[in-house]
Amino acid sequence: MALVHPEYLVTTQWLADHLDDPDVVVLDVTARLTSSLDNAPGLQCWIDQHIPGSVFFDVASAKGRLSNPDASLPWMWPTADQFGATMADIGVGPHTKVVLVGRTPRPGVDSGTMWCTRAWWTMHHFGVDCAILHGGIERWQAEGRPMAHGEDQPAARPVPTPAEPSGEWQRARATKDDVLAAVQAIGSGDASVCIVDALSANNYGGSSDVYGGRAGHIEGAINVPYASLIEAETCGFVDAVTMRAVLADAGLLDAPRVITYCGGAIAATVDAFCLALLGHQDVAVYDGSLMEWAADPNMPMVNPSA
Repeated sequence: MALVHPEYLVTTQWLADHLDDPDVVVLDVTARLTSSLDNAPGLQCWIDQHIPGSVFFDVASAKGRLSNPDASLPWMWPTADQFGATMADIGVGPHTKVVLVGRTPRPGVDSGTMWCTRAWWTMHHFGVDCAILHGGIERWQAEGRPMAHGEDQPAARPVPTPAEPSGEWQRARATKDDVLAAVQAIGSGDASVCIVDALSANNYGGSSDVYGGRAGHIEGAINVPYASLIEAETCGFVDAVTMRAVLADAGLLDAPRVITYCGGAIAATVDAFCLALLGHQDVAVYDGSLMEWAADPNMPMVNPSA
């Protein structure tokens, strides 16, 4: 079984062959967050070593390049105008191919995978032609390919017309009201929507980290940990057969609409991205995730460990 959309991933060989193409922009989204959700250490990782010609693109900071600076929560989707301004600033136009790369400085803490999928989910649904480097910077280095260092970033390549945001992004982003409507639908036996918790089984069961002040999961949600869809935290996704089996066993491939969530809408994009790879066309990521949901005592949650 093959992926329905293999073009959403590129190999290290493809990137090596196209690294100097004028229409290819390589964005390094490596994260090493501080406790205050600042990604300055991620920039240092880029300075120390990066793929030649890549640009450091800070997605991971609380109000990073793909987040709404006016939102009360971190990592909330930008508006169409904010997104368009960011693309113009980095030289991404309608004919640009963006390749997202990342590394995992601290396994189990800074996942290169989830920051690449977070960037892809936003950019793809705003209409940018983008792909993720399969295996990440770690695979690139393991193959002995060249690395660069230093603080000088390539200048943004001018484009005749900045990338024009498309309307798809609104369907790919779920709000708290959307999720509440889904909870109520599931509770009434409606199988047209499925809510997916992408965190670990311990998080889902309420015995691990707490987001928003309450442990457990959103009522009616099933659990498909994002870690079950990757071989490593370096954008090394499982093969298509395994990926399809994991998602099919959970009933997601047959669900008309899927909404994924996690703590802050980052890990949730791994599940969403894998569903997109397999051709599911109606998937949304809950923007506020548990940071918003669990903080509201009126929103229904289940804590199996209580």
